[in-house]
Amino acid sequence: MTWTVTPEPFDSADAAQLRWEYYAEVAGRYWDRPATPEEIEDGLTGDGAELLTAPTGDFVVGRFGGRAAACAGLVLVDADVAELTRVFVRPEFRGTGGGGLLLTAVESRARALGLSRLRLDTRHDLVEARGLYAKHGYREVPAFHRRAYAEHWFAKELRAAQASSSS
Repeated sequence: MTWTVTPEPFDSADAAQLRWEYYAEVAGRYWDRPATPEEIEDGLTGDGAELLTAPTGDFVVGRFGGRAAACAGLVLVDADVAELTRVFVRPEFRGTGGGGLLLTAVESRARALGLSRLRLDTRHDLVEARGLYAKHGYREVPAFHRRAYAEHWFAKELRAAQASSSS
């Protein structure tokens, strides 16, 4: 089986289900208990997902063997920078390379938009995510905001990465 990663509307049936599972996991980990359906719906309400479409952002869905298995989005901050968000791989597909392919796809989309930097925030308990970002060239940087639930901040220079990968 192989991975494919393609742009998809954030509100398609598969994308909406992946975003639901993403929120269920991050909320459950934060609270150290499973999130209730009501809590998940409440968290998804007004979460800014509408920014995950042109001209303010983008969203991709990864499929493994044709089954929706992962997602990631980016939200434009300014003409040079976007924030990586909602990076999620269903647990049963972790360790199969999907996370790296998601990052590659979103970075490619960001470069096509002329962006030079991707940044993100994450939490201390999301160990797998932090490992994925570090493995793929994201470096910890000083905090660039003070939003709730952010404990680690990462960034990746896209133009420098693009120039070094073509050498």
